[in-house]
Amino acid sequence: MITQFTRRGALRLGLSGLVAPALLRTASAAAEAPVLVELFTSQGCSDCPPADKLAGELAGLPGVQVVSLNVDYWDYLGWHDTLGRPEYSRRQQDYAKARGDGEVYTPQMVINGERHVVGSNRPAVEAAIAAARLRAAQVPVSVATGGGMLDISVGALAGENGTLWVMGIAPQVNVTIARGENAGASLAYHNVVRRLIRVGSWAGAAQGFKLAETALRDGECKSCVAVLQQGQLGRVLGLASLTLS
Repeated sequence: MITQFTRRGALRLGLSGLVAPALLRTASAAAEAPVLVELFTSQGCSDCPPADKLAGELAGLPGVQVVSLNVDYWDYLGWHDTLGRPEYSRRQQDYAKARGDGEVYTPQMVINGERHVVGSNRPAVEAAIAAARLRAAQVPVSVATGGGMLDISVGALAGENGTLWVMGIAPQVNVTIARGENAGASLAYHNVVRRLIRVGSWAGAAQGFKLAETALRDGECKSCVAVLQQGQLGRVLGLASLTLS
């Protein structure tokens, strides 16, 4: 069962997860070990703006793929999140179920599908990214376009199985918030997920997938990220991104 949604009380999670200070690795190492950072955020969460800002800073680092997913469960506080979608809330809840800890809160960063930390706690975020480097993606994934289709190639890894997801990304969305906890604020959201598509299952052998580019077109998606995850929603096994024309 999912625990009660909390924000301020969840700050202890990032602190308790920090074993020692950690620095991000060099650009060359990062290029070999891309890390997926998913920020679950909300326009109705007063604790989220520092995490949104940190997401923008992380997005400029080599070997780190940051995406922002706005949840909708804080809408009742007085502001309907203009970017929020129930499928992003479900993804966050499914992560909590898969981990077995039931921890769902904002701002929450999930690192490579495994570890979660408070998204505004920079030392904890950096430590989690550094730890994820030690379990780098093992399966090559590539994305190309042609004939109005996305062609996604996934390599092989014996004994594994997983799920391929594609995210349609808007590079930055600026929002002025009129009501709720952030009333009067103008906030920037970085690498915003505007489409989340489960493309198919992968059984450990090299495999190709196709997806119509129109599935990602909503006028805002400028790039896409293909994510191969262990099982249904586990550790990230492979990752690739592509700029859409």
